[in-house]
Amino acid sequence: MMPEKPIFVNQPSLPPLEELLPYLKQIWESKVLTNSGAYHRQLEEALCSYLGVPYISLFSNGTIALITALKALNISGEVITTPYSFVATAHSLLWNNITPVFVDIDPITLNIDPGRVEAVITPETMAIMPVHVYGHPCDVDAIGTIAERHNLKVIYDAAHAFGVHCHCGSVLNHGDLSVLSFHATKVYNTFEGGAIVSPNAAIKYDIDRLKNFGFENEVSVTKAGINGKMSEFSAAVGLLQLQHIDEQIRKRQVVDASYRELLKDIPGIRCHEPPMPQKSNYGYFPIFVEDENRLTRDHLYESLKASGINARRYFYPLVNSFPMYNDLELDYTENLRVASDVARKVLCLPIYPELNDVDQSRIVNLIRKESI
Repeated sequence: MMPEKPIFVNQPSLPPLEELLPYLKQIWESKVLTNSGAYHRQLEEALCSYLGVPYISLFSNGTIALITALKALNISGEVITTPYSFVATAHSLLWNNITPVFVDIDPITLNIDPGRVEAVITPETMAIMPVHVYGHPCDVDAIGTIAERHNLKVIYDAAHAFGVHCHCGSVLNHGDLSVLSFHATKVYNTFEGGAIVSPNAAIKYDIDRLKNFGFENEVSVTKAGINGKMSEFSAAVGLLQLQHIDEQIRKRQVVDASYRELLKDIPGIRCHEPPMPQKSNYGYFPIFVEDENRLTRDHLYESLKASGINARRYFYPLVNSFPMYNDLELDYTENLRVASDVARKVLCLPIYPELNDVDQSRIVNLIRKESI
């Protein structure tokens, strides 16, 4: 009997190879492999149109984009952020010699709790860096009001929020800058990649200089920049992915709805149900293994893994628990109660467009078997 194939939490969606080959041929013939080639320029224009944003700068990955966004706004001192995120969020602060100040999350949205932000603002605070966790929009109005009242910048880590709309259109148009990830496991990917959404041409100009070593022209370097440029190959993949993205999201929505129906009567298993945005991308499917379940979250995680189902504990442990953050002064045992509880219970199940009914039933049946 053949072993069942492994299932991963976010298997990457790939463009058809026959569609990619003409793009590769054009890259080879042009001999332009990077440095803002034709596909790079086309992708920036196409993404601005699709996402409904004024300006976008492409990057080699989302982490470099986060680091550059902070540099572009001259952020220093302290930045208020969430511990419930991938490590790149806080690491981008350390790379800029900025002190992260972690605050607790909202128990429904799992995003940073605006009601806890003002209590930790000090004279050293220069910005807020919230995360649209799982692609669900933060309370952008409340965060914007706090930032305006205290003269703070807002940089959104929008790694999960490709194509997401809040109450007033694209969520990427909030804050001073929004940063996207196009990593292979994201809803929209360029294998590796990322981007910064800017509100005006002047900021985009500065960001584009920073991602290219700080070059102003061939003989003039005016900023201490970095090499964050996206290659022509990644841009070509991005152009192809954009042709299929709406269908990919539609398929994800079907998987999401099916999970909710299949899981609804399993005791001790709760699906994440925040207020749905005006437009979602269905990028993740988190469940919570509650205390009344027969198994702990970690036991269920290991049981799934032993059966070839690679769910992920997004996000566990909390970022503040890692050693490079141990010297921070706040008592995070007391101040991160919600985030700690969520991190103890959360498990993101596999969700991707090609996840079929058989494999999805296999996942749910194992969860049911282990829970009852």
